Amino acid sequence: MNISVELTLTPIQDDYEPAIIQFITALRNSGLTIKENPLSTQVYGDYDAVMTLLQKEMKVALEAVDRGLMYIKVVKSNRSTYEPHF
Repeated sequence: MNISVELTLTPIQDDYEPAIIQFITALRNSGLTIKENPLSTQVYGDYDAVMTLLQKEMKVALEAVDRGLMYIKVVKSNRSTYEPHF
């Protein structure tokens, strides 16, 4: 089963950029399809592969900050080729 996951890491502290950069870099190095925009990062692929990656990297990212939020949306399908029709 393929999924699409949208993630937003929001550290609630000063000096937050290193934690975000480390998280996104780890996702990029996964071999999965990754797309980024200024507000979130999307990960696309097989459910087991995506969730295995996220289980590890979300823990690392949250341990890298004193306080933070992780917003996650999961869609059951690979939406990586989505193009708006308007």
